[in-house]
Amino acid sequence: MRRQQTGFTLIELVMVIVILGILAATAIPRFFDLSGDARQAAVEGMAGALGSGSAINFAVRSLNGSGAGVAVNDCQDIEDTIEGPAGNQLGTDYTIVAQAIPAGTAVQCEVQTTTAPVVSAGFTGHQIN
Repeated sequence: MRRQQTGFTLIELVMVIVILGILAATAIPRFFDLSGDARQAAVEGMAGALGSGSAINFAVRSLNGSGAGVAVNDCQDIEDTIEGPAGNQLGTDYTIVAQAIPAGTAVQCEVQTTTAPVVSAGFTGHQIN
């Protein structure tokens, strides 16, 4: 009596390896190219924090007068509206592009990374004395 052998043929195994290779070739570049997306997300997060800080500061200073909050005359003053070491809330990774804010208005400000490749994001800055 002969025993019945079962298993995969060589052709079936080769086809599975080829299919896995094709899937890997299309997926790997996507995983390795996430650093640019991460840098953009980080600078957009910082822009969101600065925009929120500016809006909250505007509300606090409008309601409570000049004794509360921070006086803001240009986009770089908005750095002082977020929490962190005085004069260095953004650290060394980000910088705010200098731009004056006319009295009683809000303008689109820009924060960008300090290292190459430079990425940037915008936020709304509110002028208030």
